[in-house]
Amino acid sequence: MMEVLAFVYENYGQGDNCPELKQLSDKLNSEGFDETEVEQALDWLEGLQEAAATLRRQRPNANKQASALAWLAPQATSLRAYTSHELEHLGAEGLGFIHFLQAAGGLPPALHEVVMEHAVATSGRALTLEALKVIILMVFWQFNHQPNALVLDELCSSPTQRTLH
Repeated sequence: MMEVLAFVYENYGQGDNCPELKQLSDKLNSEGFDETEVEQALDWLEGLQEAAATLRRQRPNANKQASALAWLAPQATSLRAYTSHELEHLGAEGLGFIHFLQAAGGLPPALHEVVMEHAVATSGRALTLEALKVIILMVFWQFNHQPNALVLDELCSSPTQRTLH
């Protein structure tokens, strides 16, 4: 499923040119992806679209342009406790990466819960760091959130492919 989502992001993540899910399904099948993988990815993507639409409907003042995500931000006194399922599914590496993004200001609190919900909604096995990065990119794409260049570099590159100076 992650390969399908990565393909969708790479081909449609830079704009609103993504086709409807039925047409996207046909395109993915013609690209040679496994039909079951395509179905799972499209179900996941549809859930993400529904979550984004629901959160947008809950926005108090849809016409204000202040901060696009500020209306979803938790209170300063909020505390996030992870369930045992979340801990197991994301693992130490995944949770460490999420905390790194939050500390660097790269994962707005408003999108943290969306990322967690949709990361856990993937297959039953533990996520790899690369799969988690794809999920985060897909959430950013769905909410039209542009991370800064350094965060985008962390999301799009592999530490093993970097050249140390």
